Amino acid sequence: MRDIYHDRLDHLVDRLVTMCQLAADAMRDATAALMTCDLTAAERVIADDRVVDMARSTCESDAHLLLALQAPVAGDLRLVIMAMHAADSLERMGDLAEHVAETVRRRYPRQVLPATLRPRFAAMGGIAVTLAENAATALRTRDPAILAAADEADGELNDLHRSLFAILEYQDWAYGAGAAVDAAQLSQCYERFGDHAVSIARRATFVATGTMTREAS
Repeated sequence: MRDIYHDRLDHLVDRLVTMCQLAADAMRDATAALMTCDLTAAERVIADDRVVDMARSTCESDAHLLLALQAPVAGDLRLVIMAMHAADSLERMGDLAEHVAETVRRRYPRQVLPATLRPRFAAMGGIAVTLAENAATALRTRDPAILAAADEADGELNDLHRSLFAILEYQDWAYGAGAAVDAAQLSQCYERFGDHAVSIARRATFVATGTMTREAS
């Protein structure tokens, strides 16, 4: 009976790892659509978001069932609680990638970003995808070193987000208020995506150590 119980715990973690990959793929494809004004790719990201939503519902149902039937304690209890928080974060990450894609669709056939900003957002997209992949590794291994790497990458993403506003407020900005608003909102999507990914890595480490580390400043 306990073997079945631990199989269910392992299966729950596997579902979360799959959701991490779905979120990473969604942000990768949404960023590619943003860079190239690819409506087909944007529509695919929007349509596929329902897969992440369904996966969250399944993870939460599995977690509640384990709580109700198995009464887990100690590390197992931390794992189940972590799974519920992680599933919520991963759904939000999917929604953020969807928002990037929806912006591409809304502005099509016009490019959302001026050429001068595209390298910055390509970099932000790359970091965001790496952070989602780090979250998956943290879920599998619960290695504190993964959290340290994620915190460092998230710091880079936050710096890119904060420094964007200096560009948008510069007096020679020549692309209009609409482009500035789009850039600011998209930058926040990437920044929030990264925050959710780091939160997952932090909670995964908590499962192993029993200590919740403080967020990096």
